[in-house]
Amino acid sequence: MSGNTLVLIPCLAVAVVLLLGLANMLRGGSANLSQRLMRLRVVLQLVAILVIMGVLWWRGG
Repeated sequence: MSGNTLVLIPCLAVAVVLLLGLANMLRGGSANLSQRLMRLRVVLQLVAILVIMGVLWWRGG
């Protein structure tokens, strides 16, 4: 698996969770679900940053 794919997967996961959270808020869905999705987004952002840093370190950049 290439470094680009390793970076793309967590970034797409962040985008999907962000869009799900925004869609839930815009349609007036459960506030608890919105909070859970936004917390999950923050965790996924941390994972994405760590993966990006790991790939950069692995490539020697």
